[in-house]
Amino acid sequence: METKVPVRRDSFPLLSDDDLATCVHCGLCLDACPTFRVTGLETESPRGRIYLMTQWKRGTMPFQEEQVRHIDLCLGCRTCEAVCPSGVPYGRIIETGRAEVEAHRRPSLKRWASRTALRQLVAYPERLRAMGSVTRAAQRIGLTSMLRPGRQLPQLRRPFERPLGGIAPAIGQRKHRVAFLVGCVMPIMYPQSHEAAVKLLQLAGCEVWFPKNERCCGALLAHNGDLEGAEVLREDNTRVYAAQNFDALIVDSAGCGAHLKDFYPALKGRVKDLTEWLAEIGLPEPKHDVAMRVTYQDACHLAHAQRIRKPPRDLIRSLPGVEFVEMRHPDICCGAAGLYSTLEPDMSNRILQEKLDDLLTTGAEVVTAANPGCQMQLESGLRSRGSKMRVEHISELLLRAYEPAAV
Repeated sequence: METKVPVRRDSFPLLSDDDLATCVHCGLCLDACPTFRVTGLETESPRGRIYLMTQWKRGTMPFQEEQVRHIDLCLGCRTCEAVCPSGVPYGRIIETGRAEVEAHRRPSLKRWASRTALRQLVAYPERLRAMGSVTRAAQRIGLTSMLRPGRQLPQLRRPFERPLGGIAPAIGQRKHRVAFLVGCVMPIMYPQSHEAAVKLLQLAGCEVWFPKNERCCGALLAHNGDLEGAEVLREDNTRVYAAQNFDALIVDSAGCGAHLKDFYPALKGRVKDLTEWLAEIGLPEPKHDVAMRVTYQDACHLAHAQRIRKPPRDLIRSLPGVEFVEMRHPDICCGAAGLYSTLEPDMSNRILQEKLDDLLTTGAEVVTAANPGCQMQLESGLRSRGSKMRVEHISELLLRAYEPAAV
């Protein structure tokens, strides 16, 4: 029997009345929402979730575990923000709402495990590297294939290593000095993407600084409702970035870039997605043709949170020999959404299948993305379909025009 817990007015103090009241319930967000698209349910839409959180905030509806599922099933992709005419700050609402929900709901082993992993593993780079080494060994003997999350993983390589001295010099004349976000998951899962990104920056005349003692930016924790844990990481990183001067902090993971832009006031105006920065400063003339048919998956936190759509496409189209073809819905979420594919595998897979149908109609040889979660989700999905289409980070694709044998 479902337990109903009465909620007093202002029992959800972190949720802002002003933010919630911004929604005028027009419904223009519905068809853009991945969970609404696959279920057709109002409760699985941004409008429905805002209504639910508003009633809890006002104390006009009892708090029920059954209703919390609608909050859990939100991807946090922020596609609704991009189409909302009223400027509803949905990303802020859902992250705050999740934090409030965690204070009211019953404990569960799954949520305890995810929060513990984020706080005690992801937040500590050396611990995460050690876990990466264990996972790589487990892959070699087939142990990871026993569980679905293990089967989703890419084939792990040696992790990304910062250069000696923490500086990668510019190739040719130095024009800029940038910091580079190494981050938490990316150097373990996709070191080759980082390596390609750094080489592109060097080719563009950037001296690249790798901040020592940098930690996870806090995005994964915030997305999962751990606002306190995310704040601790932000405070540590802010001190790290203050140690040296740089023109921009370059990020090649869309979710991290969005979080840094939203929650690091000391870096205001200096956080740049890799594609945003390269489009701004320019790359040298390509040396090689990239003769392949390519499509591009918009990372949600790049297209919707950062509103960056044109720069990655312009960079792809600039490659000699590339045939660029768009999906019908390149900006609809693939269902990765940080830990979502692990915590909500059924809904994640339903959303992924719609994406794969769209992707495979392009006939592309390569699908490129700008976020590690998207890369892993698409790789796993394409393997399950028996497709030979490759998934590459956009940095790897761009580097083919300069060092085709390096990727």
